[in-house]
Amino acid sequence: MKILHALLSLSLLSGVPAAAEPILLRPAQVFDGIDPHPHTGWSVLVDGDRIAAVGPNLAAPTGARVIDLAGTTLIPGMIEGHSHLFLHPYNETLWDDQVLHEPLALRTARAVVHAEKTLDAGFTTERDLGTEGAGYADVGLRQAINEGIVPGPRLLVATKANVARGAYGPKGFEPGVPIPQGAEEISGADEMTRAARDQIAAGADLIKMYADYHYRPHEPSRPTMTEAEMAAGVAVAHDAGRLAAAHATTAEGMRRAVAAGVDTIEHGYGGTADVFKAMAAKHIALCPTIAASEAYARYFQNWNGQEPAPESVQENRRSFRLALQAGVPICMGGDVGVFAHGKNWLEMEAMQRAGMPAPQVLIAATSGNARIFHLTDRGQVKPDMLADLVAVDGDPTKDVSAVEHVRFVMKGGQIVRQQ
Repeated sequence: MKILHALLSLSLLSGVPAAAEPILLRPAQVFDGIDPHPHTGWSVLVDGDRIAAVGPNLAAPTGARVIDLAGTTLIPGMIEGHSHLFLHPYNETLWDDQVLHEPLALRTARAVVHAEKTLDAGFTTERDLGTEGAGYADVGLRQAINEGIVPGPRLLVATKANVARGAYGPKGFEPGVPIPQGAEEISGADEMTRAARDQIAAGADLIKMYADYHYRPHEPSRPTMTEAEMAAGVAVAHDAGRLAAAHATTAEGMRRAVAAGVDTIEHGYGGTADVFKAMAAKHIALCPTIAASEAYARYFQNWNGQEPAPESVQENRRSFRLALQAGVPICMGGDVGVFAHGKNWLEMEAMQRAGMPAPQVLIAATSGNARIFHLTDRGQVKPDMLADLVAVDGDPTKDVSAVEHVRFVMKGGQIVRQQ
């Protein structure tokens, strides 16, 4: 198996397709990304980097390679909605120490490994929401993946991300001494405009802003970026054909982000019924990042995973349920990097535990995220879509934890993993 994986990885790295002939995939059933009910007995024909045909009783064309995936559900390549490839779990190294003490080359080497683990786990697209002090290194990683130099998912990158001056970290040093920050500091709409334009010019696919945070360690989060500042970032992003995302954990920070016209709100722990109603009216999506809350509770509150969960986790679950009740579009994104890359499915399991039915979680991780991120060529199993396909043992529409058990991964018609 290791030899096969190495050969497949070598093929991917070289940029040479694993096979020029069509490939017919025969799983037990197909989840198409839209219908909550899987289609028993369907097959999928791949030609080049695209899906050529889907349905029952597909015959293999002359010269086609047939891959039997008995016992599996074939699903669209999953889309990770909130990640930080340049971070690793905080129970290994605290965030401050990663930003201040880990060399850029070390962080980039880790990110390369994280990208491969993510792809191996069946996540063929990933939105990375800030390098946390690693500058524009995500642009280079995206290029390396696109050129076949290293394996990884298709990346949407935010580069530096933007915070209100004085309202991020690392903190706790002699006042007035410049300390490298985990994001780009701005003060005023003009600086936000300048920073967003610089980031887009450097290769950003989206603009990330922090609507709230805390100025000093151990303080509660408060609104830090004004509505005008965020509106300036949104305007630049939208003018450039990009989307805008806002970190927001307080009701007022969320309200300002909604008024500024962002496309997604990350976390939303303090969201109220009124805020979620406003989000739903504007079709602003929520990335709830429940798995990050659970990871923090494990690391810093000694939670063993048993119920009842700590209040910090319960608060996140309550806000998530309020968002569901209000009809807010739900992004599947876990804040991966707080916990281990390649375990992106932890967020999907947390969403199911919090009350979202398994088929809806799976839709959120496929066609839902594709729709939210305006990706029209992926997220569904249907003709003409990119052949980003994953086979998992069991039926994830009954229990989403089946996505832990990946047997097969294809990205753009190339086999990345096969067991």
